[in-house]
Amino acid sequence: MINQDITIASTLKGEFYSCKNTFSINIEKIFANSWQLITDYENINNNKDAFPFFLLEDTISEPLVLINNDGNIHCYSSVCTHRGNILIHNKCNVKKNIMCCYHGKQFDSYGKFKFMPKTKGMKNFPSKRDDLYELTVKRWKQFIFTSITPTISFEDLFVDVENRVGWMPIETFKYNKELSKEYIVNANWALYCDNYLEGFHIPFIHNDLNNVLSFENYQTEIFKYSNLQVGIADSNEICFDLPKKSQDYGKKIAAYYFWLFPNLMLNFYPWGLSINIVTPISTKKTKVEFKSYVWDESKLNNGAGADLDKVEKEDEEVVENVQKGVSSRFYKCGRFSPSMEKGVHHFHTLISEFINKKA
Repeated sequence: MINQDITIASTLKGEFYSCKNTFSINIEKIFANSWQLITDYENINNNKDAFPFFLLEDTISEPLVLINNDGNIHCYSSVCTHRGNILIHNKCNVKKNIMCCYHGKQFDSYGKFKFMPKTKGMKNFPSKRDDLYELTVKRWKQFIFTSITPTISFEDLFVDVENRVGWMPIETFKYNKELSKEYIVNANWALYCDNYLEGFHIPFIHNDLNNVLSFENYQTEIFKYSNLQVGIADSNEICFDLPKKSQDYGKKIAAYYFWLFPNLMLNFYPWGLSINIVTPISTKKTKVEFKSYVWDESKLNNGAGADLDKVEKEDEEVVENVQKGVSSRFYKCGRFSPSMEKGVHHFHTLISEFINKKA
């Protein structure tokens, strides 16, 4: 367990980042129980639109499908309840029923069994288990989330984001494909999050970003299942035009860096929102998706939100080196800087809490 007192606590042990058994425990006890961002409403905005996906494709790999039923988004298993065939492979519109192409079993857009040929002689059929399994769906602004077995209240996850930046017209931000990228990082998913959760390294790793932000005024705030790093601008950099109702009114804020347990980062800049989704592939390999949603194009390429690709490459280099370092037989664990690594400590305590939680 990680000590709750940061002044005496030690970090996760080095073996945490390379142990295959620990990685499997992470997947089942953390990711299977947490909320995952799937897509935005634009991808499923018409009645009967179906959006198939695999939840954590490289690990859990659960075939699911989102369906728009009169504006309400539902999530179902995309596995036929007859013989396990995958029902929907590509984004489509469900005109009438969902039909399995293997033996013709059919379901309506609400996942209910409708028809199957050659059922004469079958007893106790149909039953509830012939319907598609339904998962919980939640929506924040235009973003759609689901979870296999959520143990965190969705409202608890987003309440502090909403309180802090809800004044922005986030639901009108437009997805920009050209600014959105995908990276493969040769490091453990948690190590990538560790790096994100502290501004301690900025003067040493990100020279350009350091010239924009005031390192001495960098702030970290801890919430229940999320935390926030506030980037204060140095001199006359592009900042938010904060409304008077904002608790930060009067401050020169260049960026809000929100992290939501376990693997979602919402980076708000004056130009809009950059979402980072950190997806584990293996003990030492991670996929990181950058999804950009633009609010004000005139502010792109300026301030703290400029050249995110360069910042990412700098982060990748150091994180991949640290992955090699924590695998050393001579490395055991480290200590937390109480002023600069509160976010990392918070992350480690949550990991410890989840993996030690009894089923």
